[in-house]
Amino acid sequence: MKRHGKKYREVKKLVEKPLYELGEAVALLKKTSPTKFDASCEVHMKLGLDPKQADQLLRGTVAMPNGTGKKVRVIAFVPEALQKTAKAAGAVEAGADELIEKIVKGWLDFDVAVATPDIMKSLGKVAKTLGQKGLMPNPKAGTVAQAADIAKTIGEIMKGKVEFRMDKLANVHNIFGKVSFPEAHLEENLKAFLKAIVAAKPAGAKGIFVQSMTVTTTMGPGISLDVNKTLAGLGSA
Repeated sequence: MKRHGKKYREVKKLVEKPLYELGEAVALLKKTSPTKFDASCEVHMKLGLDPKQADQLLRGTVAMPNGTGKKVRVIAFVPEALQKTAKAAGAVEAGADELIEKIVKGWLDFDVAVATPDIMKSLGKVAKTLGQKGLMPNPKAGTVAQAADIAKTIGEIMKGKVEFRMDKLANVHNIFGKVSFPEAHLEENLKAFLKAIVAAKPAGAKGIFVQSMTVTTTMGPGISLDVNKTLAGLGSA
């Protein structure tokens, strides 16, 4: 079993309690990053859902009030009339058939792909490639937008709108900021994320919805949150 390094072991000692309230967890989070670089702050949740049941699937989007600190490269599958609009909004590439062919040849140098509904039918050639990478535009992910909304959609994604979705083990993992963010900004982002998860609770959910909640930094120790107190505190967030 791989041993953790000295820096990790030192910051791990700072995690003294089994459960923390949200505010104190965020404060501790900023002190437990063992890396020299500006690490990401992550939240990991275990949900009481059955991924095999269609009425218990969880997926949605949330706009982080203070962004995520990550530069997002967006491309847009749009007709020629919207290509300048998409690029002006921040897309690194915009196009239709020519952009599809570029991806067919192996280009995948982007983080998010958006599309207008009329172009979706043309994405068959790259649907498998994009799907395997989690890059296929999808209405549920907020990445399929009408022509009039394409610039707004690109702008929101670049400012910090992120997708969340449950994995096959009913877990959700997302970034909610950087260690360099002020505590208040991290708290605000985390509360916005948790509110979105609660709001997206599937109709078929049974029993305890959020079973556990942990925050951590890249390569840092996990800090477990008191689920009941954290969720109760969202009402005043």
